Amino acid sequence: MRYKWLLALTIIIVITLVIVNYLGLFSTNFNLNTGKPVVTITYPVDEATVSKLVMISGTAENPNSEKNIESVQIKIDGNNWVTATSATPWSYDWTTYTLPNGRYNISARSYNGKEYSEIVSITVMVNNPAAVDSDAHKWAIFIAAANFPKQNDTKLGNGGLYLAETMAAYFIENNQYPTSNIMILFDDGWIRSDNGYGTKQKTLQERPHQYDISYGGATKTNVLASFDYLINESNAYPDSEVFIWIFNHGVGNGNKSFAGGKILQRSEIFLWDDTVTDKELGDIISPMESQKVTIIIDACYSGGFADRTILSLRTSLLLRSGIPGNGRIVISGTSKFRPGYASTVQGPIFSLLWFEGITTGNADGYRPGLFDRGVQRKMKTFQDGQVSVEEAFFYARAMLRSDEKYRDFRSMQPQINDEFPHQGLLRSRGQLIL
Repeated sequence: MRYKWLLALTIIIVITLVIVNYLGLFSTNFNLNTGKPVVTITYPVDEATVSKLVMISGTAENPNSEKNIESVQIKIDGNNWVTATSATPWSYDWTTYTLPNGRYNISARSYNGKEYSEIVSITVMVNNPAAVDSDAHKWAIFIAAANFPKQNDTKLGNGGLYLAETMAAYFIENNQYPTSNIMILFDDGWIRSDNGYGTKQKTLQERPHQYDISYGGATKTNVLASFDYLINESNAYPDSEVFIWIFNHGVGNGNKSFAGGKILQRSEIFLWDDTVTDKELGDIISPMESQKVTIIIDACYSGGFADRTILSLRTSLLLRSGIPGNGRIVISGTSKFRPGYASTVQGPIFSLLWFEGITTGNADGYRPGLFDRGVQRKMKTFQDGQVSVEEAFFYARAMLRSDEKYRDFRSMQPQINDEFPHQGLLRSRGQLIL
């Protein structure tokens, strides 16, 4: 009997130890994660409706492992896996302009050099309306690459983005521009801390917006796709109006003070991942048929985009850009030989003055004057209560020359090539009112 009691006690002790040990497997010190990478999709959210440019973004990490995430891959429906930009936070530009409306599955996975994460997926609805949401057939695109180049220690801050958004809001509220017809492309599509000098915070699309504007990065792929969309849409209407604003670093040599090294070269500007010359931009927009077009290029040494050098002198035939044409006003923030200036929190100086002339009405009555320097005509014949694109240009030039607070920026010499409403040896007498 005593042996049976000892046997029973032994069995109880063994069972207790097993239970305690088993329960210990689930203590806070135990983790079933073996270091396999993980990935999340933060934008868009599941079942969201998207259109035009979509910046898919998210995070990735490698818990309990010293290995870094090497890459994140994206798959849309049955297409092949493609690599997103950076590892974390990551993003991928998805262009839906030409896609059929409908449901699409987006999948993501991360890779740590050894194994892939579990695949995460969401479903979104692409809805690109075939018709504009207004009787006003107007389109606007704003492009700014301000903080990009590692090899260039001069960042331009987020001021260009803020100015683009301010102009877009004004056009929507005062000039009947449909929100669905406005695109803003900035940097790589991310807003960064410390006014552009810090780290990625969130994508432009994830920020709260007052208006349903299309956002994306100022990459060459996005720029080409957006211009193709804009041109095809605006060409469908004989009364279309197009506004193009580009603010970037310009290509030039500041050590060559006389002409910035651009005498025998084309004007050229940076995008986020590439550059575009004046001739390339001319080729891109050559199919555009709209007869009411405003183009502003605000960058260093950008006069070639307006087929101008300095003092309103034309560039040589061999260096013409092909941008100016019937119905187009082409403006550059500087001459072909001069650097430009910008506020890192407000945007480029010329564009700020041009926009000030528009919004305040102060530019009403301004005319070219000698060498397009800009002079104010106070006679009622010249002041009609409206401010044209041209008047705002001459106002900005006059302010640069005469206002003491702009003394340091007087050398820019903005240029204009006005062919609205038509080309001709004599200056066009038309005025383009936005």
